[in-house]
Amino acid sequence: MLRDEVAKAFKVIQDGGIILYPTDTIWGIGCDATNTEAVKKIYRLKQRDEAKSMIILLDNDNKLQSYIAEVPEIAYDLIEFAENPLTLVMPGAKNISPALINSDGSIGVRVSSNEFCQQLIQRMRKPLVSTSANISGKPSPQYFSQIDQEIIDGVDYVVDIDQHSMEIKNPSTIMRLDPNGSFEFIRR
Repeated sequence: MLRDEVAKAFKVIQDGGIILYPTDTIWGIGCDATNTEAVKKIYRLKQRDEAKSMIILLDNDNKLQSYIAEVPEIAYDLIEFAENPLTLVMPGAKNISPALINSDGSIGVRVSSNEFCQQLIQRMRKPLVSTSANISGKPSPQYFSQIDQEIIDGVDYVVDIDQHSMEIKNPSTIMRLDPNGSFEFIRR
């Protein structure tokens, strides 16, 4: 079941499509983080200002260096010891679509603990874009049944896992991290 869904989602993403999928936080809309056309599809679907960036998911922290110019040592400790999902916003984004990079050169990165996300990212060998499954400005859905039909109809594939789960998952904690190791909380 999981393997089949990973394979279907991978095919859609390989073809430049966008997917609706469960994450370690709330349901997300995603695509290949190196494909600018696919990234722009998500912005259009969400009716989101392109100045508001989205994050990327990785399956493992040893890939941080592929997408961040200078990873502060503390980043690895923060990821290892975080009790809840943690998104780190770091400068020096590289090897991803310019449409994802903030005006200050930063990108938000989360190492996902969700099994589906991990397997898909391993298949892709690239980061997966993640943004909440809502039209910009509307509340983020807590679970699948709260996702707007407009979003469901607007993606190329809806992953058939956890659609009936009523487990309330919270958005990740977000921290801005500088190469010198200083940090600030953006969302706790």
